[in-house]
Amino acid sequence: MTHLRKGDKAPEFTGKDQNGAEISLKNLRGKRVVLYFYPKDSTPGCTAQACNLRDNYDYLLKSGYVVLGISADGEKSHQRFIEKHGLPFPLIADKEKEIIKAYGVWGPKKFMGKTFDGILRTTFIIDGEGIIEEVIDKVNTKEHTKQILE
Repeated sequence: MTHLRKGDKAPEFTGKDQNGAEISLKNLRGKRVVLYFYPKDSTPGCTAQACNLRDNYDYLLKSGYVVLGISADGEKSHQRFIEKHGLPFPLIADKEKEIIKAYGVWGPKKFMGKTFDGILRTTFIIDGEGIIEEVIDKVNTKEHTKQILE
């Protein structure tokens, strides 16, 4: 579970999206950011979450949000995921897990009775000044937009 809380300064980051373009949090000042960390492209839960955000993307934009996804998958995997599901927002490739670890979303997980380290599905809502407004660590993949807007 992340060490970051509401009111904390969001860790600065620069990462490359699915097209190799750099995205930096500092360049998004003045905008509210939905920064969501997810385990893996094209898995059922991650697909449900991404498609829920896609289906509500126009509403999120009208509400003043920029949406960014981050996983440890590479740029090509992100490209395929975006193309297959028509995702309108960028996905940042963090293969070295630098951003993932800075946000404290790398840790022990359980699956089918086994414990292993992985990305803990977590969303941060960051205000225009770079301060965390909300941390969602119990993500409902099929209703994620509703959680963001509550």
